[in-house]
Amino acid sequence: MSRGFTGRHMWAVMIGFFGLVVGVNFTMATFASRTFGGTVVDNSYVASQKFNGWLHAARAQAGYDWQARLGVDAARHVTVVLADGGAVTATGTAHHPLGGAPDVALVFAPRSAGGLQSTAPLPPGRWLVRVAVAHDGRTARLADTLQ
Repeated sequence: MSRGFTGRHMWAVMIGFFGLVVGVNFTMATFASRTFGGTVVDNSYVASQKFNGWLHAARAQAGYDWQARLGVDAARHVTVVLADGGAVTATGTAHHPLGGAPDVALVFAPRSAGGLQSTAPLPPGRWLVRVAVAHDGRTARLADTLQ
């Protein structure tokens, strides 16, 4: 003799279904709150007012007769290489994209192969590195993701 589908069965199906939905939502909300690094800009209106100035600076930088590149060496030091090999100074910061680690201030010193190298290595992981490079009285702003 087979038993029919009763109200208790329906109750178990409903509890199971909604329990699964709530569990998945709770898990996803936990992951989202642990990995969100914050806002891109604190005030989007103020950032929008500066946008045309940033475009002008980028066009001026593209017209420079020199180019600098960011990199990371085997010992995880950030490197700045100037295409024409001239004298250059730089300052910068390394920001962990997910906010899991504090920002790292970068101090640069000349390296034997030419260009500059940070005095301290980057911690392991992925970093958004922003550097201001000065050469011939002009400043270029570079940003790159380094691993």
